[in-house]
Amino acid sequence: MTQPTHNPRDPSPRHLRNAALDAAARGWHVFPLRPGTKRPALHGEAACPGTGQCAGGHSKWEQRATTDPARIRAAWSAGAFNVGIATGPSGLLVVDLDMPKDKSNGDAPCGAATFAALCERTGHAVPNTYRVRTASGGQHLYFAIPEGTQLANTAGTIGELVDTRAWGGYVVAAGSTTNSGPYEVLSDSVALPLPGWLHTILKPTPVRATGPLRLPAADGSRAALAALDAECAIVAAAPDKQRNTTLNRCAFKVGRFVAWGDLPRHVVEEAFQGAGEASGLTPAECRATIRSALDSSARTVRPREAA
Repeated sequence: MTQPTHNPRDPSPRHLRNAALDAAARGWHVFPLRPGTKRPALHGEAACPGTGQCAGGHSKWEQRATTDPARIRAAWSAGAFNVGIATGPSGLLVVDLDMPKDKSNGDAPCGAATFAALCERTGHAVPNTYRVRTASGGQHLYFAIPEGTQLANTAGTIGELVDTRAWGGYVVAAGSTTNSGPYEVLSDSVALPLPGWLHTILKPTPVRATGPLRLPAADGSRAALAALDAECAIVAAAPDKQRNTTLNRCAFKVGRFVAWGDLPRHVVEEAFQGAGEASGLTPAECRATIRSALDSSARTVRPREAA
């Protein structure tokens, strides 16, 4: 494993070039980002000259990312470019553990806490893989994707403030600096193989035949049953990028009726499991999210008379 040859807080062209070379030495495909930003520095399709790598048609950053030291030196000789890593061509899946946008809410869990809780629920330790601290204070966890596997980017599929970057995505490499701060290596381990349990969560869900959602029969108050029916319908119709967040929010809302004794917990779990899978989530995702939401609701629910 190569040792970094750059100062992570030095934004000079030479050190950014070395950061790019360090990443390429690991087999990761890099391309330049605009100085001090996270935006690609390569030309767009409208300004494509149709020469060089684009002689056969416009090539985007994912196709133009490289591990070739000569090309990297030539590109970074033109300026202090930040370093982008094209995760798909690099055989990587990077888990992006973000920070809450609302800094005034000290109770809001960060992505790292959400991911750690998921690891605990599934009986696994947080993997000690290559890890980078982002400019915002979040973390990037790098994993090697099994050969022949193609995974897409996700947003919220694993949990709140937990996204992933794979094919079609990129991350800012360690050594880069933005106005928010530097990207720094926290753990210089190798990128571990993607854990099987995490791979299962991220596998594309087979297309399901659409049909009426059938809720399990259950005793309970009229208000509780109406709420369960309405919230399950919201989950089943949730947009792709909001499915997990929607499931968590809806199950949390219905959780008060479980805490008050209006609905059996197993009935609520079964109903939301069906709704979550109907929306396209995996069974494992649904179980983890529903369990977490109901547990959280039980801890925070107010007495019925105060609600």
